[in-house]
Amino acid sequence: MSRRRRPFLYDRYIFVTINLLKSRAKLRDTDLVRLAHALTRRRRQPGLALTAWVFLPEHGHAIIYPPYPLTLSRVFQAVKVSSTLSINLRRREAEELWPGCFFDHALRTVKEYRETVAYLHRNPVRRGLGRRAEDWKWSSLPEYAGVSGEEQERRCGLRLDRVRLPAEENTRI
Repeated sequence: MSRRRRPFLYDRYIFVTINLLKSRAKLRDTDLVRLAHALTRRRRQPGLALTAWVFLPEHGHAIIYPPYPLTLSRVFQAVKVSSTLSINLRRREAEELWPGCFFDHALRTVKEYRETVAYLHRNPVRRGLGRRAEDWKWSSLPEYAGVSGEEQERRCGLRLDRVRLPAEENTRI
């Protein structure tokens, strides 16, 4: 199988989807805590921004901004390795947790960015995990709705990086 080429590896807002291997048991709250901690540890890289996210039992979405020279591939390789080790330790398992690949899309305009944030925040409702998006704990939606970063981090171990985007929706980002 050929490797997927990624022309936009850094200095862009990138929408990422990572799926759990189908052979693995779905992630539970204790596993999602470990995934949040793995992402938090990786975010200590200077300039790396996490601007929206949602974790579900079988996959997750995020919008990140990896600054040069940090690449999207390096970020997610580190998150996948760290979360796999931590989750497997808790579950007393040893198999891979994530496939080798992930899916990404470079966001090009403010409008596309906002639509993507809305899409990922609605994902738990579409998956039948709650009647309202606000009911799902593992999402950045509470911060978008006004919960402080400190409170959100206390709730689930992860907080957003705030960014200012232009008001004009057709502006390229």
